[in-house]
Amino acid sequence: MALQRPVEYIRSQTVDVYHKLRSDIVSCRLAPGQKLNISALCDNYGVSLGAVRESLSRLAAEDLVVAKAQRGFRVAQVSADDLVDLMRTRAEIESLCLRKSLSAGGVAWEANLIAASHRLSRTPKNVAPDNPNISDEWEAAHEAFHLALVAACDSPWLLKIRAQLYTQAERYRRLSLRVSATRRNVAAEHQKLLRAATARDAESIADLMTKHLDATTRYLLEAETLVFLTPFSATTTRND
Repeated sequence: MALQRPVEYIRSQTVDVYHKLRSDIVSCRLAPGQKLNISALCDNYGVSLGAVRESLSRLAAEDLVVAKAQRGFRVAQVSADDLVDLMRTRAEIESLCLRKSLSAGGVAWEANLIAASHRLSRTPKNVAPDNPNISDEWEAAHEAFHLALVAACDSPWLLKIRAQLYTQAERYRRLSLRVSATRRNVAAEHQKLLRAATARDAESIADLMTKHLDATTRYLLEAETLVFLTPFSATTTRND
């Protein structure tokens, strides 16, 4: 057992830094295109060089990080073309997952969905009344609601692809929060999705989800010079 402990500790350390790095990339605390200094990341996260390298390799496999020979690692860049392609693809996959979920979902699925919607509606969106930043609690509730919508889908491959697309889209959605928090009634959009789901209206919910995703795409494209062309801070320190 004594010989296994260091191995288990290293594995735990690697998993921990992987999740922290992934969270910082998805939330855009590590900005699109930002160079990732491995030594600085080791210091910031308090982990070994090997743990950071392994984590970066895993994130590269998920297309969240780009690795270039002799040039190290960078956070994957964002672009208008990628956004449009990503959101169109996600809308198609979400629609397939939703149709299957609405068809297969029973009372337990519906109850869980309603509970997720209630949690989202009752969770304050901002960190504080005088702080416009989106709270981690709201982000968690938002993700849980969208996952609850498709939870009854009986295709593991569709759900796996959906999860990958959701993560990529999340980076863009976080960027959209920097554009304007007042031009959309996101809560109303979520309520429409809930009503269509509980009514088992597959056509309506597919259309609503497409419009839901299109809104994020549209706002980001309208603010292209603000979001895609404005450099972000190059700091690699954590703020939480």
